[in-house]
Amino acid sequence: MVSLLDIIGPVMVGPSSSHTAGACRIGLFAREMAGGQPETALVELHGSFARTGTGHGTDRAIAGGLLGFPPDDERLRQSLELAEQAGVQLTFENTKLRGEHHPNTARLTLMRDGRKAVVVGSSLGAGRIQITEIDGYGVEVTGAFPALVFVAKDTPGIVASVTGALARQGDNIATLKVSRAKKGGDAIHIYELDRPASEEAMQAIRALSAVRFLRSIPRIA
Repeated sequence: MVSLLDIIGPVMVGPSSSHTAGACRIGLFAREMAGGQPETALVELHGSFARTGTGHGTDRAIAGGLLGFPPDDERLRQSLELAEQAGVQLTFENTKLRGEHHPNTARLTLMRDGRKAVVVGSSLGAGRIQITEIDGYGVEVTGAFPALVFVAKDTPGIVASVTGALARQGDNIATLKVSRAKKGGDAIHIYELDRPASEEAMQAIRALSAVRFLRSIPRIA
């Protein structure tokens, strides 16, 4: 079914929901994966983003997202200048990503507090996004739900431990996906929730010896 949002698009600073609203949300998601405002950001634009992104404000939209601005924030128009003032070192490059990707795709490589976060995301239209890669792991995240994103050693019982920690605090899981490079190695876990995870659940999950890294991502879409 086609919704009114699909027809008229979201409330945003223009001109294009794909090149601005969606691009801004990709930046917002990447910011959350970095744990906040990055110190440096390499933004690689693929496909249509590379061909027309600058003219359509994609660079400003992504920069605004990295600064924490939502798609309807008037500051998006000055986001490149504001990023410079905030000390964020931004670099934009055109690229051709390997494999199959949506035409409106960007790869963001962020550095914050000595940690690197790499996010590949696509803008699907009407402000909707699809995150397809996090730190080299293939994922499917839309930003439509609050989410827990964490990397853990691939060991028996880790999913049960995490779901138990969430259940004890009444945090309900909407979707769950685990992706691993190899058996017994590290795996990325994506838990989309009906509400943001409670701090108690987060503390319990962080305390698990198998968990290497954990982020709580708010609803982006």
